[in-house]
Amino acid sequence: MTRAEKFQELRPLLFSIAYRILGSVGEAEDAVQESWLRYAASPTAPVSAKSYLSAVVTRISIDVLRSARVRREEYAGPWFPEPLLADPYQDPERSAELADSVTMAALLLLERLSPLERAVFVLREVFGFGFAEIAPAVGRSQAACRQLAVRARRHMDAGRPRFDADRRDGERLAGRFLDAFRNGNLDGLRELLAADVRLVADSGGKAPRWGEGVFGAGNVARTLAALVGPFTRIGGTVQAHRVNGQPGAIFRDRDGRVVNTWTLDVADGRIQTIRTVLNPDKLGHVGPVADARAVLREAALARRATG
Repeated sequence: MTRAEKFQELRPLLFSIAYRILGSVGEAEDAVQESWLRYAASPTAPVSAKSYLSAVVTRISIDVLRSARVRREEYAGPWFPEPLLADPYQDPERSAELADSVTMAALLLLERLSPLERAVFVLREVFGFGFAEIAPAVGRSQAACRQLAVRARRHMDAGRPRFDADRRDGERLAGRFLDAFRNGNLDGLRELLAADVRLVADSGGKAPRWGEGVFGAGNVARTLAALVGPFTRIGGTVQAHRVNGQPGAIFRDRDGRVVNTWTLDVADGRIQTIRTVLNPDKLGHVGPVADARAVLREAALARRATG
């Protein structure tokens, strides 16, 4: 097998590692491409292409994350990871770890870790790498990596979100919720929302946002019911779609351009959190991006015309 063929075989794994460390589709893809350039330029073939490339993409991702953290501290409003519609890497033996680690809530929890803790946690807990492989990837001894793993696991376990254990139950509830939303059914929405539900948006200052969010079942239900009618009247559509491995939706304008995405946290038979990504810089990989402000203005005019 040529180097190029081996790299293409490992590309899904490399992307999945980089995305979990960075929380960005674009930055993960760049890290994978840089890994290929270094692999192709290496004068000798490594004994294990998987170990070599995983170490390279991890080191690149750690460096990118350190600089990205400075930018995130200055980010306008809440920051969410870029939505991921499908994880390219699948491993039946680690399916639970892979699924749990890619949710929006888990990725936000990973933001609390240092770059080294995050990388060690991802390699060890998510992908099952041994410490002998992790140590050169992060530039620390095996003993230090074990300590990093313990600290990271403690932080993650302390803040780990709860989700419905039965994925099918969560999907069914999300389906009922989206049906109620499309129909503007205020009572139906309120019934499916947790009492302390949160509706939070990442706009990055480049799209409409709801301040720090909308909170409480009544407020969220009224906000959603008021939003959907005008949006659909101007040709907008709401497509149910798994996003970051959990129930969600993609909103599109009349021309099929992406307005925003939703992810829904489901636990105890209720929607606990609705996270919407509106920042156009985070949606380009989903499809052509709409001007969310223009869509909102048109929807507001439609609301007044029928009010």
